[in-house]
Amino acid sequence: MPLDTAPAAPNLDLVLERIIDAPRETLYRCWTTPELLPQWFCPKPWYVSDVRLDVRAGGQNAMVMNGPNGERIPQAGVYLEVVPNQKLVFTDAFTEAWKPSAKPFMVGIVTFEDLGGGKTRYRAVARHWTVEDRDTHEKMGFHEGWGIATDQLTALAKTL
Repeated sequence: MPLDTAPAAPNLDLVLERIIDAPRETLYRCWTTPELLPQWFCPKPWYVSDVRLDVRAGGQNAMVMNGPNGERIPQAGVYLEVVPNQKLVFTDAFTEAWKPSAKPFMVGIVTFEDLGGGKTRYRAVARHWTVEDRDTHEKMGFHEGWGIATDQLTALAKTL
């Protein structure tokens, strides 16, 4: 049975799915360890800094995305659901302790399904509030950017 049991919302979802040659525990660790996240999370030359993760339902996740021209884009959200080594659900609809954000953009649903033999079905869904937000995210380069980040995640996982 798939780990993401929420009904699909094709008109609101952007999806990346891969079979990764790494155990799900390692991939989950890369997502939930503040020292590991900066090593893979953004397509280079972008990078993240100031990572704070409180990995529990209601816990905050925060970081700053840094661009090659000095851009600094703070990102803040909360975890909605955490199932260790299986699932992370997070949103930017709240910034901390259920404080609403100025404009919610998406809910992220990341699942790690053990396929045996050290392989994992990795699925990342960006679910948006509106079709316009989904289209904006797609035009921002969702598929390429999240694909590159997943390549970097895979490379890091193979070293751990």
